[in-house]
Amino acid sequence: MNWEITGIWLGAILTLMLYSFLYRDNPFYKFAEHLFVGMSAGYWLIYTVYNVLIPNFWNELTGASDGSPDLFMIVPGFFGLFMLARLIPKIAGLSRLALAMIVGTGAGLGLVSTLQTNCLSQVEGTIVSLSGVGTAGFLDNLILVAGVVCGLVYFFFSKAHRGITGGAANIGVTILMVAFGASFGYTVMARISLLIGQAQFLLFDWLPTIPAMFGAGS
Repeated sequence: MNWEITGIWLGAILTLMLYSFLYRDNPFYKFAEHLFVGMSAGYWLIYTVYNVLIPNFWNELTGASDGSPDLFMIVPGFFGLFMLARLIPKIAGLSRLALAMIVGTGAGLGLVSTLQTNCLSQVEGTIVSLSGVGTAGFLDNLILVAGVVCGLVYFFFSKAHRGITGGAANIGVTILMVAFGASFGYTVMARISLLIGQAQFLLFDWLPTIPAMFGAGS
């Protein structure tokens, strides 16, 4: 058995099953969807065990990494077991402790990265020079600053959107729509790229194997 051709046929069949959703929801699509979800869950389970739990928890607890056991790792071990308590209704409340730790830690870590990436970096990118950048650079920077200010005015609801404030808010809405349209277009372009890649797989990888699969090419 040629395992390379078998793999190509499995990929092609699953691809056609997934694209059958374009007709309507059907058992073939559901089978491929459930297979993908199951395989993804299994893959990430094994990946988490061998790349997260063993090196970061078990090796540290037993001292397998540097020869000195870290008994404090018992604490996160108990919190991990608390998550499994949801499977037992009588002690399911213990899982709230673990969830609270996860949410609190995630919020604390996310706060710093969010401020740096979504706030401070945006402010730094908006503080641009209007001199010594040429005519084109002057217009680009002016539009950037005016667009940011008008966009912020739209979300300023403490003053009625009338007069100059209303005009700036309308400009801000227009700029926001342009930004949303560009983001949507980028998303569509990415999906079309995936479609082209799968179409090339079917045309240039799968179709040429049909004669060999049925012995016509040998």
